[in-house]
Amino acid sequence: MKISKYLHSCLVFELDDYKLLFDPGKFSFVEGDVKPEMFADVNAIVITHIHPDHYELEILKSILSLSGAIVITNGQIGADLDKAGIVYTLFEEGTQNFGPFILKAIPVTHELIMDNPLPQMTGFIINGKVLHPVDSMEDKLLDYKGIELLLMVTMAPFANEVTIAGFADKLQPKQILPVHDGYAKGFFIKQRYAAYVKHFDKQGIKFHEVYKVGDSITI
Repeated sequence: MKISKYLHSCLVFELDDYKLLFDPGKFSFVEGDVKPEMFADVNAIVITHIHPDHYELEILKSILSLSGAIVITNGQIGADLDKAGIVYTLFEEGTQNFGPFILKAIPVTHELIMDNPLPQMTGFIINGKVLHPVDSMEDKLLDYKGIELLLMVTMAPFANEVTIAGFADKLQPKQILPVHDGYAKGFFIKQRYAAYVKHFDKQGIKFHEVYKVGDSITI
């Protein structure tokens, strides 16, 4: 399974010529380094929640016009897609197969943001190996302690590095792929990722310093 990152939380999972795109939100596209044309060959698009750094309707429309992909999402996003006349697969809990991917959907609680209502949000276990908690660090996710790969928020208005690292310390994944870093310039991301590497190396956890457009790992 190959996982490629397109800034912030925009990810492409690829297996057996099937591509699954997660959260093509505004932060990834705003500076023009990422374009809808990059996703013309995706088979399915997963939208985890309604925040603009994860979901932008016009960007989604552009990708769909190029790819003809199916959309997989929850009811809150679905209500917005209904208004736009976009067909989607409602998937909020349980397990479903999409191509070679087995997705387990988990309702998760978004971390608190100042003066901001919490959205409906769906986390995922992907092929039993990857935990995508999205913007949640709630205790129930510790049921997946020791998982192969954690997609870990690295910077956010709802958390600091001590809180973020503390959650991963308890979860003890074998590897970490950092996400949610679209707030910062490359030099700052590189500096902070070096700090995360130093922290997790002590525990034998591999932290992948992936932040440039299209950089990937394979597990």
